[in-house]
Amino acid sequence: MGKRRKSSRSASADATSSAIGGSTIGGNRTGRAEKRQKVRDIFVPRPFEGLTDEAEWIALRELVPAATAPLTLTPALVEEFGDRPVSLATVLPMATPAISRADGQVFVGLQRHVQSGDASRDLAEALLCALRTEPGQAVSVPPLPGEGPRLQDVLVDGPLDITMHDGFEFWVDPGAADDPNVKASLERADASIYPTARLAAAPAAYWCRVTDKSHVRWVLPDDEDAALDALSRLSAAGELLLGEQTRFAGMFRAHGRLVPVWDLPRDAAPESWEAPLADVAKRYAAALADPAPLDGAARRAKQGLVGRQLTLR
Repeated sequence: MGKRRKSSRSASADATSSAIGGSTIGGNRTGRAEKRQKVRDIFVPRPFEGLTDEAEWIALRELVPAATAPLTLTPALVEEFGDRPVSLATVLPMATPAISRADGQVFVGLQRHVQSGDASRDLAEALLCALRTEPGQAVSVPPLPGEGPRLQDVLVDGPLDITMHDGFEFWVDPGAADDPNVKASLERADASIYPTARLAAAPAAYWCRVTDKSHVRWVLPDDEDAALDALSRLSAAGELLLGEQTRFAGMFRAHGRLVPVWDLPRDAAPESWEAPLADVAKRYAAALADPAPLDGAARRAKQGLVGRQLTLR
């Protein structure tokens, strides 16, 4: 279940930051010497609960190295700040929370270094800070946002229109990537991206190739206990594999949802796993709808699955 997301967070962005209007983290430095009021942090186990694409928000935060999706502000925010284009991004230069490009485009980063116990509140605060920032200027975001609106309060909810990227050129203003220094910085950042493809067979399912293996990772949208029971039924029946030469590697918990992971042959194309995943998705749906208690084999399988479970958030 190896991940290289953290390496993408720390990707060099020295010249890139200048191309989007100065240091991306300078705003945080200015406040270090100031005495700050202590902010109480509250842990929210399902920060994206209530959003239409909750599972996709989790996948973009935990699984995907480079992707964007446009966001729609509430009418009240449009009236206050204007109809500025806003997009969600998996990661921004130096894992900064938000940027306000010189062309007026606002990006909010899902993957960041400093975060509180409520990812939704963090993202909403980063978005509001970016909207208050003049285009091309560094965005200052507090490390702990405290009380205030969450994503569910500042966005018009709807399905995410996700665009996968092979590189991070979306970080910079149009034409800035022609600058040799910016180009070199982007190339260093792009080197951290592992090949990733979004699968159509199931929502929030992604294929990736990491080192000597490939994987399918699928964020299940269902209640954790029900999802675990369904996976246990499939495991007990020998119906959890994606095919020959595949292995069910285990699963992890992220933001209140289960994410099963399969090990695959390294060089098979992503599209070759669409049909196998669709079959597993059908079997999973049937197992999820089964009202009967788990039998002995399924209970033993459940113990094995729990033993291989990791928690990310």
